[in-house]
Amino acid sequence: MTEPVDLLVHGGDVLTVDDEGTVVREGAVAVRDGVIAAVGPAAELRNRYAPDEQIDAGGCLVLPGLVNAHTHLAMTLLRGSADDVTLQGFLERVLRREAELLSPEHVAAGVLVAVAESVRAGVTSALDMYWFHEAAERVALEAGWRLLAGPTFIDVPDSPDGRAYGERMEWARRDLAARAGERPGFRPVVFAHSAYTLSPDQLTGIAALAREFEALLHLHAAENATEVATVEARYGRRPVELLDSLGVLGPDVLLAHAVDLTGPEIAALARTGTAVAHCPVSNLKLGCGIAPVPRLLDAGVTVGLGTDGAVSSGTLDVFDAMRQAALVHKASGDPTVVGAEQAVRMATVEGARALGLGDRLGSLEVGKRADLIVLDLGRPHLRPRHDVWSTLAYAAHSGDVRDTVVDGRILMRERTLRTLDEAAALEALEAVGQ
Repeated sequence: MTEPVDLLVHGGDVLTVDDEGTVVREGAVAVRDGVIAAVGPAAELRNRYAPDEQIDAGGCLVLPGLVNAHTHLAMTLLRGSADDVTLQGFLERVLRREAELLSPEHVAAGVLVAVAESVRAGVTSALDMYWFHEAAERVALEAGWRLLAGPTFIDVPDSPDGRAYGERMEWARRDLAARAGERPGFRPVVFAHSAYTLSPDQLTGIAALAREFEALLHLHAAENATEVATVEARYGRRPVELLDSLGVLGPDVLLAHAVDLTGPEIAALARTGTAVAHCPVSNLKLGCGIAPVPRLLDAGVTVGLGTDGAVSSGTLDVFDAMRQAALVHKASGDPTVVGAEQAVRMATVEGARALGLGDRLGSLEVGKRADLIVLDLGRPHLRPRHDVWSTLAYAAHSGDVRDTVVDGRILMRERTLRTLDEAAALEALEAVGQ
């Protein structure tokens, strides 16, 4: 007698990204109630399960959905408006424009297009630091997409929501209290922009708030040399040194960028269990430099991949970030650093671990949430296939994604979005700029 399941994805090779790097040839993944119920040979699972819905993945590769460990989704609104400038010039333009432009309605419009772009690119989860997170979460929830968001702290004049720091702290506490019993595959998050936009007292207060609610704390840190010099001149310590001295670092903390680091700072990240979101495309485009990822990995630091916002990176394409991560560090002259498998893991299970969700996301294993993508292997640039990790890191791109599944729900099938109106989303986005 067969067992009922909601979805069976079968016929293609299944790259589980488990600890052993298991590949199931002509495999299958069975899904029940949003959770992976089984992974194994397709012939075996087809005989065992009676699915409500099926995806025939013959000739394709099935793998975990990609994790965007650092982004600002609604910056799709500003794409192309701050290019070919330094990070500081970028911030001047963007902060001014955000104060003029942003509202819950406009953020919703920007996020809806970002969700469409991400689903098409095989991204199934994202950590989104931005204003009006309630609007972003509503849009993502309606589309069935996994977005992690929460209160954002940045002490700048003319903030889009008009909240002063004290008022923001009270609002954030109410927001976090309302998140008790967060849905499976999610966790509460608190965002503190950086050590150059928040004072030490503010940073320690925000960290205490995050820990009170067992939330992930996410910050920008050491994005470029100018930022480091600014913080050091102001407080006598470099950003990561300052965060360490304040007791902010820890296993519940994820730093974005971490480009300009010293050896002792890398040791501090390893000692405290702090994770890093590596954003190679944004860092290159803004001339920030190249994060010392090989040294971070050697020290045992968890490193995921992020795109940053579309205004700083151009796209929300984690395949692009994966490829850059696998290439840019080889400029050191050592072609063995950040190999293909490591880059793929950074885009999947290591990204999930960076979010503190490695037990629930990032690999295709029984009991984890059913976030997966089907990659069409029929195109010339993907032949022949000698090594699946190399195919993904060096040859595949986002346009090869055929199907995207989040929590067992098919969001894209045969390259057609099923849970949002892409044309209407694009129209709404264009209307914001007029």
